Amino acid sequence: MNTAPPLRVAQLTDCHLFADAGQTMLAVQPVQTFQRVVEQVRSLSPRPDVLLLTGDLSQDETPASYARLRSAILPLERPTYWIPGNHDQPLLETDLLSQGKISAQKQFQQGGWNFVLLNSALRNEVHGALSDATLDWLEQQLQAMPAQPTLVALHHPPLPIQSLWMDEIGLKNPADFFAVVDRHPQVKLVLFGHIHQEFEAERNGVKYLGSPSTCVQFKPLSQQFAVDERSPGFRLLSLFPDGRFESDICWVNVSSG
Repeated sequence: MNTAPPLRVAQLTDCHLFADAGQTMLAVQPVQTFQRVVEQVRSLSPRPDVLLLTGDLSQDETPASYARLRSAILPLERPTYWIPGNHDQPLLETDLLSQGKISAQKQFQQGGWNFVLLNSALRNEVHGALSDATLDWLEQQLQAMPAQPTLVALHHPPLPIQSLWMDEIGLKNPADFFAVVDRHPQVKLVLFGHIHQEFEAERNGVKYLGSPSTCVQFKPLSQQFAVDERSPGFRLLSLFPDGRFESDICWVNVSSG
């Protein structure tokens, strides 16, 4: 029996940070809620081995907002990887989120798993799409490691989440994405953000997981834009070398402290 401990991965997404710590978005202060999420991540025992930041890290797209994120994450001293969302500036992210244990690398292996991180963001668009070059790169990465269980991450949901307004601004070419993933049975998990809520579905043996935001949440199953009263959160994964995995949502109390 394989008794190797699992790799613990924390997914933080849709942080929407501002340069001004007091700036609000939908009556929430994203800088403050992000700090509380980071505090909870720090308090976990054992702490996560890897952090994945799956887009919309900034709201105002300023260097100072990314510097805030960097200052909060670096003290955790954990390998951290990120992808852009529709609110981000990828060139700024690459400049400011590429030091210490924070990496702009989009493919890596750890704990017996292969990680492939995709950019689905389109400049000046809320919806997303994967370019032909990105899909070709995904194909190459999966062909190179056919035996390793694989996690793929992108910002936009490739599946409908049964929320009309959000489904209109998801990934616009999911069939192209599925055409690649369906050829590679080592893909076990697809993670995404954008939706500001918990979501879970399975397609062709692959688990698709959407995660809550570190700031404000959107009401599930809503046909029109609506804010939920749920607290900030993040996803915590345990990845076993044989391809098994476990997943939980951690909700963070920000009402005190």
